[in-house]
Amino acid sequence: MPLLLPASDPAAIEAAAQRLAAGSLVGMPTETVYGLAADADNATAVHRIFAAKGRPADHPLIVHLAPGEGAQGWRAGVDHYAREVPAFAAALMKAFWPGPLTLILPRRDGVAAVAAGGQDSVGLRCPAHPVAQALLVAAAARGVSGVAAPSANRFGRVSPTTAAHVAEEFSDLPDDGLLILDGGACPVGIESTIVDATRGHPVLLRPGMITPAQLEAACGQPVRLRDEAAPRASGTLESHYAPRAKVRLMDGKPLQAALDVLGADAKHIAVYAHSPLKVARGVPLRRMPLDAARCAQELFAVLRELDATGVRLIWVETPPADTAWDGVRDRLQRAAA
Repeated sequence: MPLLLPASDPAAIEAAAQRLAAGSLVGMPTETVYGLAADADNATAVHRIFAAKGRPADHPLIVHLAPGEGAQGWRAGVDHYAREVPAFAAALMKAFWPGPLTLILPRRDGVAAVAAGGQDSVGLRCPAHPVAQALLVAAAARGVSGVAAPSANRFGRVSPTTAAHVAEEFSDLPDDGLLILDGGACPVGIESTIVDATRGHPVLLRPGMITPAQLEAACGQPVRLRDEAAPRASGTLESHYAPRAKVRLMDGKPLQAALDVLGADAKHIAVYAHSPLKVARGVPLRRMPLDAARCAQELFAVLRELDATGVRLIWVETPPADTAWDGVRDRLQRAAA
């Protein structure tokens, strides 16, 4: 079983940093989701991430950087991994780092090749979570320039937002094979917004809780949508974030109509909806918040909770069309793919 330690204990942070420096894996809380962390420049350690997750080796990981001191304390980490930082990318860093934004930048030769999935670009992020920051600073003091940390779950499955989720995902690892820092529930709840900064203009690769309008206001350029020339990036496969039960997105009225037709025979279905639906006794129902940020915060935990009831189907009411919901809608569409 993995070893869970309270992140409030400074000795736990030091133990986790020592493990990263030694090439071991650590479960790390961030403001988005929990990450399965390893030294990004240690090829053997990064291979352990791919093996533990069952993740294809050409599907790149995001490298997390220590905040350092001052307004741009992460710059040493950026310069270690990126050979170029366009002006618009620097503006986005200034506006949103530390925070839930990943930038894809041209990668320096000889660094993080395995973490980058063999591409000549690398995804970088400076997380805002205080536990992640403390761990990254302690690891940097031991020579770890950056930490590769995809979501700490089996590949393609629902991302973890608590330490217990991580322990459940990797319960079959050897005793003490994974140290998990318990930093509580993740406050954002879905993965970072990803922007490609390798082609002279910003391209949105994965929506998150930072909207395109916010990105454009910060960098002074239009944000284009993902196209065929985009580099591979985390969480952009058609099918992802999926529970064991089949997820189906439906509008409120047809969802209620289907529940009415099935009646008591709907017990193999769980429902997550923002409309005031009526369900038969025994049908698991969770009310979706009408606020996008609150929904994002609970989304993955709710999917795990409903999946754990043993239902075969999870019917989810389609989120509102507002851009604030783009990140939530993206995760649900991939879960249903």
